[in-house]
Amino acid sequence: MSAQPIVDPTRVRFFLRCLWLGSLLSVLCVSLAAAAEPVGPEATLRALVHANAARDLDTMSKYMSHDTDAIGYTIDGRKYVGWPDLAGDMRSEFDSVAKLEIPITSLHMWTKGDIAWFAMELNYIRYVDPEDLAQRMILPLRETGVLERRDGRWILVAWHESTRHHGNNHESAADTTTLLHRASDNQPAVPNGIDLSGQWEVTEVEDNKKYVASLDAQGNGPYTWQEGQFTTTSFDDRRWQGTWKQTGNDREGAFEVILSEDGSEAKGIWWYVRVGTRNNIPPRQHGGTYQWKRLTPPPPAP
Repeated sequence: MSAQPIVDPTRVRFFLRCLWLGSLLSVLCVSLAAAAEPVGPEATLRALVHANAARDLDTMSKYMSHDTDAIGYTIDGRKYVGWPDLAGDMRSEFDSVAKLEIPITSLHMWTKGDIAWFAMELNYIRYVDPEDLAQRMILPLRETGVLERRDGRWILVAWHESTRHHGNNHESAADTTTLLHRASDNQPAVPNGIDLSGQWEVTEVEDNKKYVASLDAQGNGPYTWQEGQFTTTSFDDRRWQGTWKQTGNDREGAFEVILSEDGSEAKGIWWYVRVGTRNNIPPRQHGGTYQWKRLTPPPPAP
């Protein structure tokens, strides 16, 4: 008669506890994975905006259509066809900023079956200087779009983005050149409380190149180099932003300078957004330093 094996109750309890713990961990991992996946079109859209702010292109790719004929429109009329077209510009934008914030200020979502559509307002806030996060550019945007449920996941299949105007903060398409990498041909003047009219001597410091700009009160006007034209897009607390265009050598760009307290000079930077047919130049990466000096006395305060 063979000897019966002796069962150790302690080992049995230990084995059962390990088995139970392993099952629990498996359930938790599945639950966490499910929780990470957005449920519903609104959660998916918010996840997309969050990924944009986090400069997470992989997550954006996950919830955006990769159809070859997928079309999206962004500010200044730029059109994207297919995911690679958009992804290239997004990489350039992510590489050019130190930080992004994209708070949603308004969101309305409608759903019918496997189709959802939305109207959203948000602020696109760019920080370029990692050493000075107090400097930022705010682009107030509005977006509409369509999502489709595919294999249980909601995908953004079409979208349209534009700037919005509110109060005294009139944003024009030209404010968005640092995002679009190109300037608009038609840029309305932006009202502000500072009279920028007069003649200004503009110096490109690195090349010691000098020319004269003749501006109106809004900060718009020609300058004496390559049939140049300045357009002011915003002026806030002495921070002066705008665009430039040179018909003579077919180039466009943007600038940002700080006006002195007495209004007699301004210092800052300029950069390209287009040279000839090349319109995908990363913003603020190729340019130089500006020094502006009034050649005519500042207009008297009203």
